[in-house]
Amino acid sequence: MKKLSKQAFEEIRSWVYRNARQIELALWQYEFEGGGAEAVLSALSRYQNRDGGFGNALEPDNWNPDSSPYTTLSAIGKLGAIGFTDTNHPIMRGIFRFLESGAHSIPEGWLFNIPSNNDYPHAPWWTYDPEANKVEHTGVTAGIVCFLLQFAEGEGVLYKRALALANQLLAKFKEPDHKGDMGLDGYCKLLETVERLDLAGRLGVAYLRANIKSQVDAAIVRDEAHWAGYCPRPSSFIHSPDSPFYQGNEEIVDKELDYLIETRAENGVWGITWQWGAYPKEFAISENWWKSDLDMGAIGKVRFLRAFGRLE
Repeated sequence: MKKLSKQAFEEIRSWVYRNARQIELALWQYEFEGGGAEAVLSALSRYQNRDGGFGNALEPDNWNPDSSPYTTLSAIGKLGAIGFTDTNHPIMRGIFRFLESGAHSIPEGWLFNIPSNNDYPHAPWWTYDPEANKVEHTGVTAGIVCFLLQFAEGEGVLYKRALALANQLLAKFKEPDHKGDMGLDGYCKLLETVERLDLAGRLGVAYLRANIKSQVDAAIVRDEAHWAGYCPRPSSFIHSPDSPFYQGNEEIVDKELDYLIETRAENGVWGITWQWGAYPKEFAISENWWKSDLDMGAIGKVRFLRAFGRLE
């Protein structure tokens, strides 16, 4: 079994310390060095706007300073990574305030991309596109619904909306071609959240439960020749041996673990698998930010390796 060597881990650590933003450095320290949640919260608060939402390039591919649902969901993910649950904390209260305001909200949930993205450097998928939003809103809405089901005030306005949207999403799961790029992952998280919170009695998840694994299995790109480009790898859905999607995918997960160890840049970290095709100066900065990222960068990849016992 191939393992990431202690020397390789130290090279990654040194790269992160030299190159990461404060938010990713704090997350690295939390994950691997016993760092505290307060450092993460302090760094994260710098990206929160007065309306309670998040912008300001917390999502490295979108330099829009305005609050957006997706960038707010990115902040929610970072709170989840440190197990943060204090609903009275200013960051959490701000998120509730932003979501309750109805900003960038539609009857089906929340927009994926917003109009003011066009005014700032961004990746092409962040260009405002009403047609794309009809599909791509699914993943961001599912993620926000998971957050609200867990943390919104019971039977309050946000909680009731989350329940209604969860039912809409569950009904739509039966429809083909509506999930967009991140929708399937959103459904995975929705099922996990509903079952963990014992909400299956209020939300009909039987069809989702019965069919999601086959869709995940079909979505995983199994030819590693394609992994140098942007595509769903096993780690897009399977984060540990406890994952409900691991059974039957053990071999392909091992293949990706080996691939990560083999393809790390010498004395450094992994590159990213996409380009903007515009704003070359800003993309060069964004590309470097991504390399430490919680999910797509060094933090996420080392967490994945650790979860499967691949660190020396």
